[in-house]
Amino acid sequence: MVERTQRTVRDLRRANRTAVLQRLYFDGPMSRQELGPATGLSSGSVSNVVAELAEDGLLEEAGVVGSDGGRPRTLLRVAPASGALIGVDVGETRVRVELFDLSLGELAGADLPLANGEYDVELITRHIADGIATVLRNSATAPDRLLGVGVGVPGIVDRTGPGGAVVHGQTIGWDAVPLEDLLRDAVELPADVGLFINNGAKALGQAEMWFGGGRGTKDAVIVLFGSGVGACIVTDGVIHGGTRDSAGEWGHLTVSVRGRRCRCGARGCLEAYTGSEALAQRWREAGGQLPADADEETAISALVAAAHPQDGALTPDPVALSVLDETAEYLGAGISDLINLFSPERVLIGGWAGLQLGPHILPAVRAYATAYSLAHPAGRVTIDLGMLGPDAVTVGAATLPLADFFAQGGRRAMPAREPGERVTVPAWRTALEGRARRTPG
Repeated sequence: MVERTQRTVRDLRRANRTAVLQRLYFDGPMSRQELGPATGLSSGSVSNVVAELAEDGLLEEAGVVGSDGGRPRTLLRVAPASGALIGVDVGETRVRVELFDLSLGELAGADLPLANGEYDVELITRHIADGIATVLRNSATAPDRLLGVGVGVPGIVDRTGPGGAVVHGQTIGWDAVPLEDLLRDAVELPADVGLFINNGAKALGQAEMWFGGGRGTKDAVIVLFGSGVGACIVTDGVIHGGTRDSAGEWGHLTVSVRGRRCRCGARGCLEAYTGSEALAQRWREAGGQLPADADEETAISALVAAAHPQDGALTPDPVALSVLDETAEYLGAGISDLINLFSPERVLIGGWAGLQLGPHILPAVRAYATAYSLAHPAGRVTIDLGMLGPDAVTVGAATLPLADFFAQGGRRAMPAREPGERVTVPAWRTALEGRARRTPG
């Protein structure tokens, strides 16, 4: 009985710390007097929590404001230098690793390129480990300042097993890859630094909901448009998904029966018509002139340049324009399915291809999405580009450990797997055993 009371008091203190931290983080700077009404805590509780958080080095003063005839009030904010976070984006063309301070200001970054179709698990694991070592070294950040590492990956993330996150990435040839287990072996970090792996579209969605175009919205869809396409679905402020963190696999809805072959092996998937890889292939088939070894980013840049030449003396390529319009129609039709199913207030399009193509096809996407949707849900939705740019997935990945840090009241949570604990994955273990960890030069 005594133990239950202690646990309840501890949980209440943690919840109070979480409330103050989150309010200051998202709406600060604020004074102690403002924090009471904003958090629903008594003035005494606010004073106690603020004192604890300040003693832990998590808060700092951010100036003073005058009051009506009273004493000036000191403003408080979460101290950016009180911790560091790493976000990793396992993308289609590169692995991007970024180190952030607690306010998500970038401290260092590393890009490790991937050749077309280069998704070897050992290579990806090594890139992530090397990128983390690089950003910590280049920023002179001590590993004990690191609060956690978030990783955004393509595919379905399953966390139901004993060894942590397992990734099912059918389009990239990953079949039940125990990525968390592999990374814990490959990345040299303190034992209390958490590792958080999630679907890349969901990481993008959380970033846009926290800091970008989704702020203030309860029902939204955030689309990740790159080699593949995925969607993060937010309903009543909660991101869809549970222990199996797919993004709804929206890109593998069938839009054309017996249609084009998709990377997943099926026919007629939305991704087979809108993904950048498929888009470059369709342009080649229509007569687009591209070097045989051009990567996806080069191909999409060439397609945009042909359809919308910067030189006013050049005539737009009608074939390129037709391919872009067809892409806009398929993308709009796919978005209409999301509108009819979830009735969002807002749809945001991100991802490197989405940001590159969006300015040219967004009006057509809006028109097609409206035409294919039911009138009532279409009447309440807006469709725009994401606001966070090409680093949105790394920012979103960094929010994964940040959200856990908040949930723990500003304290680190011990990793789910005890140091030294192993999960039985002989095939993957054999691939990495005996490899000397190398430090980037």
